[in-house]
Amino acid sequence: MAIASSALSQVEAAIQPHNAKPASVWNSGGARYDQISRGIADSIEHCVLRLNPQPGERVLDLATGTGWTSRLVAARGARVTGVDIAGDLIAAARERAQMEGLDIEYRLGDAESLPFAEGEFDVVVSTCGIMFASRPEAAAAAVASVTRKGGRVALTTWLPDSNLFKMFMVMKPYMAPPPNPAPPSPFAWGEPERVRELLGASFDLRFERGTSYYREPSGEAAWNTFSTSYGPTKSLAAGLDESRRAELRRDFIAFHDGFRTELGICVPREYLLTIGIRR
Repeated sequence: MAIASSALSQVEAAIQPHNAKPASVWNSGGARYDQISRGIADSIEHCVLRLNPQPGERVLDLATGTGWTSRLVAARGARVTGVDIAGDLIAAARERAQMEGLDIEYRLGDAESLPFAEGEFDVVVSTCGIMFASRPEAAAAAVASVTRKGGRVALTTWLPDSNLFKMFMVMKPYMAPPPNPAPPSPFAWGEPERVRELLGASFDLRFERGTSYYREPSGEAAWNTFSTSYGPTKSLAAGLDESRRAELRRDFIAFHDGFRTELGICVPREYLLTIGIRR
């Protein structure tokens, strides 16, 4: 019992109280979240290509999820630490890395209050992760703090008019009303001006746009993937009554079926790639 109590205390210490609910939402995808990363694998490859991690570099993969990005970076010989707010995702990432024979350290952690020393990392990377931090300014300050002078940051973030944003708009009518005032939109991170506001005082920034292509056999297959693997969609569906859940399913499938090809669906999802050098 003392061991369980100690583990709980460590979790409580790692995650700030206002992030307990988001942690629970992201946790719900569990090991299946790797299917979501599969759907953005092309954008992750793009990020790692531009980042160009070197053997021996100390790299922090922030909001690592089930570790897709961390595995790509570790395969290039970097010394990688993956951090995420969701313990079940961290457990899945650790298991997958072990299966692939990769030496990656995974830790539970809050992007807004990172448990690392100043300048501890040569590189901080986050692929469609940090943008969902509840308090963007705090997360940006934490990234700057743990990146050494001359080190690099690499981010991919969804554009505010992307099809990923439009997917969230499909889900929005089924969500509870936001608090007043509403929290900052995660999609603001897709605007270079906003990224400059958050990171420009600490990093020299450059930008490049990209498009990730999400492919499934059908809109129904996309629903099956997201409703079982993606925390925001899975948690939303689980909280609805049977009738409303059926309506959400219908609308979600119809949105994705709007991108049909002769072979299935192919949804272009636009993102911003940011590369920064720490001053």
